[in-house]
Amino acid sequence: MSHEILNTCIDACNECATECEYCAISCLHEKVVEPFAKSIELQRYCADMCRMTAAFLARSDEHTIAFVNKFCGLCAEICEACAEECEKHLHVGDCEKCAEACTSCAEECRRMELQHV
Repeated sequence: MSHEILNTCIDACNECATECEYCAISCLHEKVVEPFAKSIELQRYCADMCRMTAAFLARSDEHTIAFVNKFCGLCAEICEACAEECEKHLHVGDCEKCAEACTSCAEECRRMELQHV
C-alpha cells in the first residue's frame, strides 16, 4: 500500500475531525440550537470516528489492513451522513467547511477501503 494514499487519508480524517468540532461549537452558539441537534450529534460522531480511523491507518500493516478497510468504510458512511446534514445549514457558521471536509474525507476513506496490501 502506498504511503501517499495512506497519508492522504490520514490527513483528510484529521482535517474532517477538526472541522466537525469547529462546526459543532458554531452550531451550539446559535441563538436557537434545536434545529442543529442532529448536525451536532453527527459532527461529534464524525470527529471521533475520523480521529480513530486516522490512528488505525497510522498503525496499519498487512496483518491489520482488513480491519482498517472496514473502519474506513464506516468512517466514510458517517462522513457522508454528516456532510448531508451540514448541507442543510450552509448559512450557519462553519457548516459549509464541515460539509466540504466530510465529503473529502468520505472520498479518501472510500478509496482507502478498496486498498489491499
